[in-house]
Amino acid sequence: MLTEIHPKLPMRNPAITKQFYINQLGFEQFGDDYEGYLMLEKDQIEIHFFEFKDLDPQQNYGQVYIRTNDIDGFYQSLLAKNVEIHPNAPLQVKPWGQKEFSILDPDLNLLTFGQSV
Repeated sequence: MLTEIHPKLPMRNPAITKQFYINQLGFEQFGDDYEGYLMLEKDQIEIHFFEFKDLDPQQNYGQVYIRTNDIDGFYQSLLAKNVEIHPNAPLQVKPWGQKEFSILDPDLNLLTFGQSV
């Protein structure tokens, strides 16, 4: 039986990735400091990152869809921290029954947050 999923996204610089996810999105690091590998968590969400120093962010197609039970509150918390919302993905209700929005991390991994309406 499948029980969980922990996406692995590319990062160029662990310190920059760590700073963004902790200070801007409220994640916490768990586990030890591993060379070239970072594990972060928030609530029930866990995201892993692998170092890819030669990553061209313009060619990065990393994407994660994260469900939430308080999309409006989370959206407002990001706005209060001046987190840039993706210009093509502001908070809105989609035809597939999700209220969602997206942001980009420092390596242009797309993070979409959604809640059923």
